[in-house]
Amino acid sequence: MIAGENRIGQLAEFIHRSLLWLLVASYILAAVIPGPGLWLRSVDLARLVSTGLPRISLPSIMLGFLLFNAGLGVRSDRVWGLARKPALLMIGVVANLVLPVAFIFIAVTTMHLWHNPQEVQEILVGLALIASLPVAGSSTAWAQDADGDLTLSVGLVLFSTCLSPITTPLVLHAVGWMADGTYAETLHGLAVGEVGGFLGMYVLIPSLVGMAIRGAVGGERIARCRSHLKLASSSVLLILCYANASVALPQTIRNPDWDYLAVMLVIVTAMCVLGFGAGGLIGRLTHADRAQKASLMFGLGMTNNGTGLVIAAGALQHMPMVMLPIIFYNLIQHVVAAFVGRYLLGARGAASPLPIQEAKSSFQEAKAA
Repeated sequence: MIAGENRIGQLAEFIHRSLLWLLVASYILAAVIPGPGLWLRSVDLARLVSTGLPRISLPSIMLGFLLFNAGLGVRSDRVWGLARKPALLMIGVVANLVLPVAFIFIAVTTMHLWHNPQEVQEILVGLALIASLPVAGSSTAWAQDADGDLTLSVGLVLFSTCLSPITTPLVLHAVGWMADGTYAETLHGLAVGEVGGFLGMYVLIPSLVGMAIRGAVGGERIARCRSHLKLASSSVLLILCYANASVALPQTIRNPDWDYLAVMLVIVTAMCVLGFGAGGLIGRLTHADRAQKASLMFGLGMTNNGTGLVIAAGALQHMPMVMLPIIFYNLIQHVVAAFVGRYLLGARGAASPLPIQEAKSSFQEAKAA
């Protein structure tokens, strides 16, 4: 029994430390063999009960599981500790909402010079989803690795996620006013449609339930299952990313538009770097200490893109290319995090990328990922 648990722990740790490369592999697999991923996306669990129920997709349930598992990792003492630094926390939450929208405005204004207006609008919708998402739970792992302030880091994830059913529609509306035609209608439609309910059902509620269960059974019992939960989360995350990427990547591989992909990479990278840089600047202007500055940098630079992929793949199937900026950002934010952790903050273990993303943990603490 102990030997089996050790093997599970070793496997979970291996996947955890290799997750960035496994994530890349899942995207490659989605581009080359999309069939199983498309089938997973087509599964309607509600039909197993009754044909009259609203559709419940398998990716949505997988996302809920990841957020539930993340909630199991939140320690109540860290949550109560947030009351000791509300000002810096609120500044970070507000900046996480305002700065991406400001960047998108500048990017769209510049992109009007681009030769293909449709590509501009597709990038705009993708950036809108990125900007509207809460802080990635994996940011807490990077913050811990860089000796950051974990209370502040968890707070950024916690508050941005709790507010997401309200703030996500607001951001989508804001960017929708910058878009044109069908793309503007799509963003406004998402904002007034089911996105708020979706975030509440599959992001907020599972996270809170996980926190409640941890409080009921105790952190020690949860810790005993840590390796199993870690392995399950990493596996579900990779399957989820594969299934969602199966919608857009095959078309991109069959008919690559290199200048479009290049400009998208530049824009997404700039947006990510801006978030990290803004965290550092806010830390300096508020005279935050090094630990708080580190948490602000990772919190403002990393977003919950797993949720964005589920939303885009479900509600925007007629616009599969809008998923590409989200996929790009999902990878780039961890590359930038590794650079910031190693070269700017001198993290003690920054060699191990932890893309347990976004989807994996809107409330995740570093070592519970």
